[in-house]
Amino acid sequence: MADHERTEQQWRETLTEEQFNVCRNKATERAFTGKYTDCKDQGIYHCACCGVALFDSDSKYDSGSGWPSFWSELNADNIQQILDESHGMRRVEITCRSCGAHLGHLFEDGPKPTGLRYCINSVSLELKEKL
Repeated sequence: MADHERTEQQWRETLTEEQFNVCRNKATERAFTGKYTDCKDQGIYHCACCGVALFDSDSKYDSGSGWPSFWSELNADNIQQILDESHGMRRVEITCRSCGAHLGHLFEDGPKPTGLRYCINSVSLELKEKL
């Protein structure tokens, strides 16, 4: 069964409660609590739900926001951008194109060379060593 075809119950059985709330219900983990916020390990960050490669540690930086931040995605084909007008704001939601997991949001206040800040929930990610 493809990841995008899983039922809510199957996701609940696969993910932790926090992962389910963030990835499937679009919640946000509390700032400065995620395991990857201050992580300096090298590797590739994958979707915690389906394993698709999303970000390279080489593009990770400390934005001071309390969430892992990246100035570039690894492969634009693996990420979907969706206009998010919830909570009285206008921003861009970032989701995994493979399974639809909510990852975080994209802002235009990042460093050079892109000027972008992918602000991502740690529970949406799994860091794997580069092969």
